[in-house]
Amino acid sequence: MSHRLFRKKSVDQILHDTQKEGGTGLSKVLGVTDLVSLGIAAIVGAGIFSTIGLASYEGGPAVSLLFVFTAFACVFTALAYAQFASTVPVSGSAYTYAYVAFGELFAWIIGWALVLEYAVSNTVIAISWSQYFVSMLEGFGLHIPAWLSMAPGYAFDAADKMNQHGLASLTAIDQHGLDALNSAPRIAGIPVIFDLPAGVITFLVTWLVYIGIKESQKASMIMVMIKVGIILAVIFGGIFFIKPENWTPFAPNGLKGVLGSVAAVFFAFIGFDSISTTAEECKNPQRDLPKAMIYCLLICTVLYVAITVVLTGMVNYTELNVKDPLAFVFKYVGFDHMAGIISVTSVIAITSALLVYQLAQPRIWMTMSRDGLLWKKFATIHPKYKTPSFATIVTGLVVAIPSLFFKMDFFVDLTSVGTFFAFILVCAGVLYMDYSGLSAKSKFKVPYINGKYLVGGGLLVAIVILFSYAQDTMQEWKSLSVLEIIEHKMLVIIFWLTWLGLSIYSFKMNFSLLPVIGILINLYLMTELGASNWIIFLVWLVIGLAVYFMYGYKHSKLNKQATA
Repeated sequence: MSHRLFRKKSVDQILHDTQKEGGTGLSKVLGVTDLVSLGIAAIVGAGIFSTIGLASYEGGPAVSLLFVFTAFACVFTALAYAQFASTVPVSGSAYTYAYVAFGELFAWIIGWALVLEYAVSNTVIAISWSQYFVSMLEGFGLHIPAWLSMAPGYAFDAADKMNQHGLASLTAIDQHGLDALNSAPRIAGIPVIFDLPAGVITFLVTWLVYIGIKESQKASMIMVMIKVGIILAVIFGGIFFIKPENWTPFAPNGLKGVLGSVAAVFFAFIGFDSISTTAEECKNPQRDLPKAMIYCLLICTVLYVAITVVLTGMVNYTELNVKDPLAFVFKYVGFDHMAGIISVTSVIAITSALLVYQLAQPRIWMTMSRDGLLWKKFATIHPKYKTPSFATIVTGLVVAIPSLFFKMDFFVDLTSVGTFFAFILVCAGVLYMDYSGLSAKSKFKVPYINGKYLVGGGLLVAIVILFSYAQDTMQEWKSLSVLEIIEHKMLVIIFWLTWLGLSIYSFKMNFSLLPVIGILINLYLMTELGASNWIIFLVWLVIGLAVYFMYGYKHSKLNKQATA
């Protein structure tokens, strides 16, 4: 049984199966410019228009450095994705890559985790879009009833807060939630509260993705041009309102405050890998996918750092805990016309991110279905529109229904957990490709730097720095019991043990340094996420394994071939 679970697919077999099972059913229309546009559309979305405010509030101006550090991690991961994309130019992203490097069980786990990255993150984007849309309509004097524009959790939280601390304790957002609860119609005494705009936009974007990749790309290109234009306007317009004293203190909450924003900052970068799911719709995927990933990541990093510096220079970081920070800062300095323009274009910007994620998820399910791990209906290609029609419809439902009823903050950290997990396995997969000789088939390769001594040397330097300059951290560890260490610090222990293991294997096998750095940075960022998110993620994986063993294991085409 274990032999079947870890059976791998060869690159030649994947390419052959793709052509045999309908790979030519998808339209090959995308070039490198199209891919860069889709990548920017995915990355520059809800993150820069919403979570960047929360990150700045928690970490202060120093969050700009966290964007650089996170981008640093993403660059190593992007190089790994680029090598895989040039080697296995088919839909499926990290799922397909794991099938080549680690075998079927790991491929399934990654595919299941990618549901969190694409479908769940799209729920966050839909909810964020709704908030901007409602705000934009209010600017035109149009008001959607409160009970039709929020998740019920916000209303119930506001009521609990009032009961515990009184009406005076409610913020403007809390009062809006309380208004929703009081004005909502009731069925059998239960208030009817849901986020209608989030559901509607998900339906409309799903319809656009359903009717064609080229139509989706054209719409995405237009929206990308608009939102990049407004971001540049914010950067260059905001320069004139910067007060250097707002940058002091630079890191008001210290390193802990900066790293506490990891989930919010990383969420702003999620998406560069989504373009790898369009490999079968690229004119020249082995040449264009690697270029597009690197280009869009570099462009977005520059935009993020610049806009963070401008925002924290215009307004003191303590004022930035808002849902619409870009519009807020211009309201704050009295430039209301610019704030109104930003509100309108933010709706367009977030729509483009929603579109790309809705584009990516069906193609992963389509690939898993081709392999027999999901119901074969998911691999259906529409005869007219040349898109994975059934998978697209299911994706729409998976995103739309939660976006109607769940709070946004429930999903942000959870999305990051699944993504970090996928990124680590892709980086590790490059090490396997080098070891097995598969890298010889790669038209793009991660630049090789021998990590024989560097990985272990880096570990020793890190240990010396820890004991010399992190006495507070050492005291914290000493104050914890064994059970508390297991409960709160287990991921940190795993990080150091992984670094030790990679040091040993790098010395023995001359591992390439860059993929190792990608593994370690992603794993370190994972340690900054809350334990509750990991518990939910593990529950999600258990559910996924149950689905695999009840259906995928029995219907796997690879295993059927092995037993034939």
